[in-house]
Amino acid sequence: MGLDVPFHFGQRMSGATRNKTRMMEAIAASDERIADAFEAGVDVRLGVSAWGLFSPKPGLRWLTGPVVGLSDGESSWYASFDAAILATGRRDIGLAFPGWELPGVMGVTAAQTLLQRYDALESQRIVILGSGAEATSFAEAAVAAGRTVVAMVEVADALRDAKGCAKLASQGVAVLTGAMVARAAGGSDGVEDVELTGTDGRHLPCDTVVLAIGTAPVIELFDVAGAEIAFMSSRGGHVPLTDTDGRTSIPGLFAAGDCAGITQDKTADPAIAAEEGRRAAAAACSELESGSHASWQALPADGTATDDVEASRSAWIEAAMTVADTETHICQCEEVSIPDLLGVRPPHYLPRDQAPMLARDLASLANDGLVHQDQIKRLTRAGMGPCQGRRCREQVSAVLARATGTPLAKLPLPSYRAPVRPLPLSAFAEDLEPGVVSDNWEGWFGISGQWDPFWTLADGASAEERS
Repeated sequence: MGLDVPFHFGQRMSGATRNKTRMMEAIAASDERIADAFEAGVDVRLGVSAWGLFSPKPGLRWLTGPVVGLSDGESSWYASFDAAILATGRRDIGLAFPGWELPGVMGVTAAQTLLQRYDALESQRIVILGSGAEATSFAEAAVAAGRTVVAMVEVADALRDAKGCAKLASQGVAVLTGAMVARAAGGSDGVEDVELTGTDGRHLPCDTVVLAIGTAPVIELFDVAGAEIAFMSSRGGHVPLTDTDGRTSIPGLFAAGDCAGITQDKTADPAIAAEEGRRAAAAACSELESGSHASWQALPADGTATDDVEASRSAWIEAAMTVADTETHICQCEEVSIPDLLGVRPPHYLPRDQAPMLARDLASLANDGLVHQDQIKRLTRAGMGPCQGRRCREQVSAVLARATGTPLAKLPLPSYRAPVRPLPLSAFAEDLEPGVVSDNWEGWFGISGQWDPFWTLADGASAEERS
């Protein structure tokens, strides 16, 4: 789930991914520095996710220090720490169009990870939406691996990574601008064909559609921990505020890599993220040696964005709103369509024809103040499914921004809650229940005979027992 399996892997992965041991070996083999860390005595925990990060704050004053919640999917535990560096990376942004729920529609980070880290991508003919650094980087890797990149499709008239697209065009990849997927068609095996708008209904036979329209920093743990977060277009969206060494507003908590901000330069050159990690590690070690936390002052927005995140997201969501119909679910988990979102309609299993519900929409809510995505989530359930908003969060924000005329940067960040990764309830269950609990169940509620079926109670049972 750290890389959104299966939500953005789109079922174009080989059977090798079902072998956990093989995947662990693939992770270790993908970067020799993992083995170096292990040999140096570092406790390397592959297959373990952090589902929560907690520090003393309102509601958690009883904590004596920061702790992280960890799980291997079978059990969970807590670990305290003096300093922590989060390098949680990026995740893919979804895009709703008819057929985007078909197997074979996946995010670019997922596709590139399957291709290069796990060697488990089964795609052969690929259509890529987007023309930024993420799109061109994956396209070059796919071509080098013998895959066919049928076309790169950009909704804007100008290409975001013009140099990279020109290189791909010279290799025979069709680069189309001012276009959008009108519909993806296929069957139980997934995508077989896409129809484009802006190209006189052109059809592209393919088995995979890669969404490279944008990526977002993974900031869930920062938000749960209470770190200060702001929307910065120059860093790819909502990011934790940091200083030059990656310090956040939480003492002892550092950020490095894509979670601290995404830029085209960082996408093209992994050494930039690695250097951020080294700076954060040096700063953390310095604080541990001195026994005190350095003063913190957040870096201001540098204003040197190489990509206009807000304009790009707005253009793609406007195109999605043009092609989507009532059966196109912007939130696949809860089956919420764009018209449902605009009309602030309740879930389909609830009555939807009541006058108060029919009278409200996004515009009427905006009249009462700034629209908050958490409010929309409670009214429509958009973003409340098992993927925890990974496929729809940015899409919903863009729809709200466009419908209410509000800049993305002004919309409040939707809240995150632990666990930030889907986990089975069994991972949190105690295997051995203390006897003091199991032996005195009745005492919890103080009702004698509370577990007796009502039909076994004698006619003379007390009123308490009957209740």
